[in-house]
Amino acid sequence: MSKAVKIKRGVDIKLVGEAEKVLVDAPRPKTVAIKPTDFEGIKPKVVVKPGNEVKAGTVLMYDKNHEAVKFTSPVSGEVVEVKRGEKRKLLEIIVLADQETKYEDFGAADPASLDAKQIKEKICASGLWPFIKQRPYDVIANPNDEPKSIFISAFDSAPLAPDNDFILHGEDKLFQKGVDALAKLTKGKIHLTVNGAAKADEVFLNAKNVVRHEVSGPHPAGNVGLHIHNFDPINTGETVWVVKPQDVLAIGRLFESGKFDARRIIALAGAQVKDPKYYRTILGASTKELFEQHTSSDNTRYISGSVLTGTKIDQEGYLGFYDYQLTAIPEGGEPQMFGWITPNPNKFSISRALPSWLQPGKKYNLTADKNGEERPFVVTEEYEKVFPFDIYPVQLLKAIMIEDIELMEELGVYEVAPEDFALCETVCTSKIPSQEIVRNGLNMLRKEMS
Repeated sequence: MSKAVKIKRGVDIKLVGEAEKVLVDAPRPKTVAIKPTDFEGIKPKVVVKPGNEVKAGTVLMYDKNHEAVKFTSPVSGEVVEVKRGEKRKLLEIIVLADQETKYEDFGAADPASLDAKQIKEKICASGLWPFIKQRPYDVIANPNDEPKSIFISAFDSAPLAPDNDFILHGEDKLFQKGVDALAKLTKGKIHLTVNGAAKADEVFLNAKNVVRHEVSGPHPAGNVGLHIHNFDPINTGETVWVVKPQDVLAIGRLFESGKFDARRIIALAGAQVKDPKYYRTILGASTKELFEQHTSSDNTRYISGSVLTGTKIDQEGYLGFYDYQLTAIPEGGEPQMFGWITPNPNKFSISRALPSWLQPGKKYNLTADKNGEERPFVVTEEYEKVFPFDIYPVQLLKAIMIEDIELMEELGVYEVAPEDFALCETVCTSKIPSQEIVRNGLNMLRKEMS
């Protein structure tokens, strides 16, 4: 039975540079990269060398913890570099892309005619399994497990986030095929959550084999962790899987054509973008061409992903495996008279110390400045204003910091992921790196429980 939830705690940070709903082809990237740093908790084993020829779907590496979890090339071409950092840590596997993509053939199939084992084998062989993540721990799902349910969040409420209703419009058949494949992987329900404040696209409204929910309110209304918390909470020993809408499409394409089709539509957005819009590109694509042509290179922070949860990259970086937008905002760093406390109508704050509360519809051109340094972690009740879980966020963070596993469990650590604390980090007076703390806590907990 579907449900509707309206949250009040949270905040929408409206930024200039939202992508116009116009879709164009990005320049074909010369290189693409798979970055092991995008995946928490894996032990990568590289199976290619520079000079090897690969097709889209050829295995580049696998996880030594779960050898069925493979990472495959998004394009055909030549492996030009296996880049390593300190202590030989694997950073990137870079492929020089062909002008025309050649594909490995994994065989088209109707999900209705396959059992769960066959579907898992096909998804794993093609390299699409890493698209399926799990809670708790916010890591790649273990293919040996069976989740109690699967969640798909059809909308993203983060600043400048891409509009999935626009991106998936007209893709009803492939989306349904992806849903049908996922439905074989659980005896529970597939929960599809749409934005309750706007009419969802037909691709989501017509989807079958799902239980549809509506969530409305400020960010983080679109966070899948909030949906799990409200519609199917995780108890000790339980697992829930999470898949994003475009990745459901990729799974649908696999069963439709038998190919790992790594096409992806992204939003190029932010105040430093000259003409923000949507682009067709490829997973792991080089960002050099897009950033050089469409952004100002003067004092710019380049981000793969959202301004709240994304990763800082160079102009000549690569699109992250789980990222569906590229963002360019001012770097900041310019001196300010009287520092950050100077009254300024162009600054944003959730407190009434600045006039932003008088301008609820205003869009801001914010920089990457932190406006302060880390200081003692004091109780200000700021976190509770933007954290719509029935969890005490400050107490949970402190339990993680002192590595009290029993207290962490009692305070709900299994239900959260770093992205759920992104707003807490943004509004924090003490400048505590909340997302990093939560990630460290989940990694520690997973290690202790394994």
